[in-house]
Amino acid sequence: MIAYRNFRLLPLLWALLFSFCLIGSPAHAQSDGDDAATAEQRLDTLRKQITSIQKTLDGDEDVPDASLSQMKSDALAASAEADKVAASIEPVLAGVQARLAELGTPAAGTKDAPDVAAQRSTLNRNSSALDSQVKLARLLSVEATQASEQVTSVRRAQLQARLGQRTSSILAGGFWKQLHAEWPQTVLRLQNLGQELVDAARSTPVTVWAAIFAGIVAVLLASLWISRRLLLLTSTRVPHGRLRRSLHALAVLVLALATPGLVAELLAFGLRWSGGLSDKTNLFLSSLVGVICFAGFTAGLGHALLSPNRASWRLLPLSDALATRMGRYPTVFALVMVLVWAAERVSVVINTGLSTAVAVNCIVALVLSITVAYGLLRAERCWRLVRAAEPNSPVTPLWLRCVVVLLWLALATSLVSLLIGYVAFGSFVTKQITWIVVVLCATYLLTVLVDDVCMLLASTPPPPDAANPVLATPKARDQAAVLLSGLGRALIVMLMLMLLLAPFGEGPAELFQRLGKLQDGLAIGEVAIRPGAVFQALLVLLVGYIGVGVFKRWLQNSYLPTTSLDSGMQVSFLTLFGYIGGVTAVALALSAAGIGLERIAWVASALSVGIGFGLQAVVQNFVSGLILLAERPVKVGDWVSLGGVEGDIRRINVRATEIQMGDRSTVIVPNSEFITKTVRNVTLASPLGLVQVKLPLPLGTDAEQARALILQTFIDNHDVLETPAPNVQLDSIDNGNLMFNATGFASSPRLTGGIRSALLFELLKRLKEADISISKPSTMVLSPMPMPGAVEVPAVAGPVAPAMTASAAPAPTPPLSGA
Repeated sequence: MIAYRNFRLLPLLWALLFSFCLIGSPAHAQSDGDDAATAEQRLDTLRKQITSIQKTLDGDEDVPDASLSQMKSDALAASAEADKVAASIEPVLAGVQARLAELGTPAAGTKDAPDVAAQRSTLNRNSSALDSQVKLARLLSVEATQASEQVTSVRRAQLQARLGQRTSSILAGGFWKQLHAEWPQTVLRLQNLGQELVDAARSTPVTVWAAIFAGIVAVLLASLWISRRLLLLTSTRVPHGRLRRSLHALAVLVLALATPGLVAELLAFGLRWSGGLSDKTNLFLSSLVGVICFAGFTAGLGHALLSPNRASWRLLPLSDALATRMGRYPTVFALVMVLVWAAERVSVVINTGLSTAVAVNCIVALVLSITVAYGLLRAERCWRLVRAAEPNSPVTPLWLRCVVVLLWLALATSLVSLLIGYVAFGSFVTKQITWIVVVLCATYLLTVLVDDVCMLLASTPPPPDAANPVLATPKARDQAAVLLSGLGRALIVMLMLMLLLAPFGEGPAELFQRLGKLQDGLAIGEVAIRPGAVFQALLVLLVGYIGVGVFKRWLQNSYLPTTSLDSGMQVSFLTLFGYIGGVTAVALALSAAGIGLERIAWVASALSVGIGFGLQAVVQNFVSGLILLAERPVKVGDWVSLGGVEGDIRRINVRATEIQMGDRSTVIVPNSEFITKTVRNVTLASPLGLVQVKLPLPLGTDAEQARALILQTFIDNHDVLETPAPNVQLDSIDNGNLMFNATGFASSPRLTGGIRSALLFELLKRLKEADISISKPSTMVLSPMPMPGAVEVPAVAGPVAPAMTASAAPAPTPPLSGA
């Protein structure tokens, strides 16, 4: 049984359950003695190991699948070890060759000094030996890789041959006659195995069994207490949301896996107490403990996903009726798995005949098929009842219907194969159905858990004293949460595919050993990109950006407020420091990755080509932004006017500057506009605003009284600054009017409009109370010229218009003018 025979996959599922990403490493490791061995001895050991694998593969005997799997692991480990030996020798070889280069080549007709000649000879001998070892290590690495590929081909060929092998059909009479003939011998061997287990149990002291049973009771009670305690903790301590459900499901799964595993291990420990069991029986007990753990894992996974007793904790979108009806199915399925595997394994341990082994495999496959079919029928019947009771229930998705149809087709194929004699193929199909279902359910649980944990980062508000202001922003936290969730789920899906491909000859252990060879790096020209160096570079980059953020926060909150710099200069300084810190962090990260700044000249060349074709404006705006931050002709908070755009500068970015206008709209202006065009900065020299009012009064007005009244109006306005003091001047006497010009200052030019309006209202009021009128400017009225011979008619009071060629008449009173 593929799903239960290869129990080396169970630790991978276990590690996958408790971590968001599974990191594999080669199983082959060197001991302290191996570390002290010379490179030649290590290469000789590797040569013998690879030769042994090749001889075994070239033999005519069929190698068991377990041995082939171990040979593949050894071949991949040997390839990785050969690469390590070559990598360790190459620096030594480079040093020897460098010393030879320092000695140089003797001139023609001259001889070296004796000591120099001896040193040159030693260096040449060492260089040749080291070069031979490097070449041998590279050759052994290639041979080991080829051996692993040959093992894979043999495993696939054996799998195809085994699946295509046909035996006598169980429907034929000859099959049952042969099975009847083997039956007495099978029963005798089965009795011997049972007697061996009984003798082992009897040889264990009663006190030991009493302690074991006490331990089993303690495990069961602890499991019950822990299950209740975990439910209380997840409902009270975990933040409200989806994470509470996924963590509870994980706790249920772990508890269901650990409890039967501990009980089985205690029973196996009691049977092994006296040490009288054979090697086959010991291996059988170890495998039985493993399959019990796997069965507990399967049952716990089903209960965690269905959650029949707590609908609010259910992860799958199922109705209560369906979840309740299928609530006991995971336990039944797990028990069938244990019984099926035990029967299959016992037939191997007692070495039954061919007919008995075929019958056992056929019965195992039939029982599994019936169990899966029972679950499908039960779920479909319940679903139909739910649809009949609730007509508005959601329609079954098309993909789910397709999956159900494929399951029925696979079960039918398995049944037909078993009946016509292709027992291995039918059993393989049935066992792969169960294996795929278990892996997919575990993947679903882990992906939900990873997503819930990452989304907690996005939903949890940052502390008020967060050290990193960048990660403290909600948008940055949401982006980080989504990225982490996507990365974690992608890794889990990759591991799922590896587990699904394991029965076809490429298991997770082999794939992880292949990934372990990536530590040697990928060479691109003279630059070697290694996973460790990339991780180190990312770590340096992360630490650098966090350090820059923390230092900027300290500057903004602690240091800069103590200086005499204004707020605009502080913002400019922080922005410039951020640019410098970011560039420094990137440079340090490149150095940590092994990429020196002198090695990225091709990047500069590519950028220069890009600039020549279309990035001139971008670079121009970038440089202009740096000039704005350095020279500060404008800064954040200034009120500027540029090409019809007038407003406050809110931000100076790398490429453009944001200006907020009076109507609260924002205009994005390229930085180069501030460098190449004329800019009016109202608040550059002084942040004060000028309030100016021009007032025409009649010539007969008392000038001193008018001046005092206007000046007092400015003084009484609390928005007009005392320093500089307001001032009232008599600009001119024009057309019989006294032209008064009153000026005052406000704290900001943005306030001058409102202050001028308030002053005008107050001046009109006070001038009226002082009985001082405002001059009305004269206007020129043009009338048509009289016809020749016409008699002039004198002006008559009334509605008749005067007949004048030109006259000055008073016009309606204009509003007060103010600048």
